[in-house]
Amino acid sequence: MSELVKRVLFAVPAAALLIWLTWLGDWYFKGLVIIIGIFILHEIILLLSKTSSKVDAIFPFIFGIWVMLSHEIPFSLEIGFGILLLFVAVQTFNTSTTSLSELTSSFFAGIYAPVGMLCLILINSRGSNEEGFMLTMILFMMVWGSDIFAYFGGKAFGKRALAPDISPNKTWEGFFSGYIGSAVLSIAFIYLVPLSSPLSLIQLLPLVLLVGTFGPIGDLLESKLKRKAGIKDSSNILPGHGGFFDRFDALILAAPVALIYLRILEATGNVSF
Repeated sequence: MSELVKRVLFAVPAAALLIWLTWLGDWYFKGLVIIIGIFILHEIILLLSKTSSKVDAIFPFIFGIWVMLSHEIPFSLEIGFGILLLFVAVQTFNTSTTSLSELTSSFFAGIYAPVGMLCLILINSRGSNEEGFMLTMILFMMVWGSDIFAYFGGKAFGKRALAPDISPNKTWEGFFSGYIGSAVLSIAFIYLVPLSSPLSLIQLLPLVLLVGTFGPIGDLLESKLKRKAGIKDSSNILPGHGGFFDRFDALILAAPVALIYLRILEATGNVSF
């Protein structure tokens, strides 16, 4: 069985499940995102460990779960400060030669993916179930569209390397093709789905630029970690797709920038969820 067939056979039912749970919303969606976040966190720890960056075995998971649940649990700020103080106290008395690396790497592992997953949960929670579904799916379509068009645009027109020291196969032509993909898939989704879009086309365009810019940066960051670790995929848990980090690397940065943009629209009275 070819790699492409494996990818398609896994991607179609996986995407259907993701869309269905996105529509159900609430803890169906939150639970899925938190599970994905934990898997990504684990893969990041493995990547960092292969780069000789020692990571604490417990703190990133505790802090990451707290981040993703921080909007749900009482006294979340105080609990977060408590976890942080305890970790800093323990690391202060860590006298190993890798103590500084363990401190910084553990912070990155515990915060990076969980913050992205939290923002995704907050986007899905905005407004009614229908509005949250549409906002989340628009974001998905932008990320997927950017990824697809960047790949084929780079294959067809790519000449100038985007970041040759990080990912030699990515090109500026592919990068700009990603903007077209973000716009095409998100607009097509809005017109094809019989639900009202919370955003107008004018409001959609800045989001296309933001997601089309920061999504690839998230992709490049993962590529940088994998290149440093000397591996191709973050794991092999997803048939034909590598790991969860491989599949959600762009979304980790796209979700926060999308949430910031939506909050600005709300604060300025341009939308009301």
